[in-house]
Amino acid sequence: MKVSEIFTSIQGESSYAGVPCTFIRLSGCNLRCFYCDTAYAYDSGMELTEDEIINEVSIVGVNLVEITGGEPLLQEGVFHLIERLLNDGHLVLIETNGSMSIKDIDPRAVIVLDIKTPQSGMAGEMDLSNLDFLKPKDEVKFVIVDRADYEWAREFISKYSLRDKCKVLFSPAFEFLGPKTLAEWILEDRLDVRLNLQIHKYIFGAENNSPKGC
Repeated sequence: MKVSEIFTSIQGESSYAGVPCTFIRLSGCNLRCFYCDTAYAYDSGMELTEDEIINEVSIVGVNLVEITGGEPLLQEGVFHLIERLLNDGHLVLIETNGSMSIKDIDPRAVIVLDIKTPQSGMAGEMDLSNLDFLKPKDEVKFVIVDRADYEWAREFISKYSLRDKCKVLFSPAFEFLGPKTLAEWILEDRLDVRLNLQIHKYIFGAENNSPKGC
């Protein structure tokens, strides 16, 4: 597999925020969201075998592992890698951009599925059949850029009864929407979602998306 980086840090997002986590960032992405903070993973990376990846994770000794990208589901080998990590006793999160089918992911893994809003420029690329494969422990994330995005996401949740399927996360697009504003909207609507901040950026700085050795 082509790997952009493997590093260990504090998990910055999802309901696992704040927990030490080893990240396996695979290279390549089929979307181009305008606010992307990992564009360096589009092309760069090194070829590693599954055993080499597993060995690096084992050396670190952290139970929580996230496979992310880029878009990790573009690489066919990821499905067996997920199975190996789960069999080794890891809690595995899969962060995926919502455009690729999740139906073949080992059900023991936790899926963090992006649904791209209109302001991302990629809303038309979503594979909505993925909503049929979500489990109660999975999470759906909306990155909110402005009020129009918020209202769109709110209606999406209602239309597809997402709160009956899984956890729902609303993330303010960093440097585009203040978390206080988004929190106020959520509270005004009594919306049953989790405010999802990228706490690693507050801890380590916005310019350091993947701090090594933390």
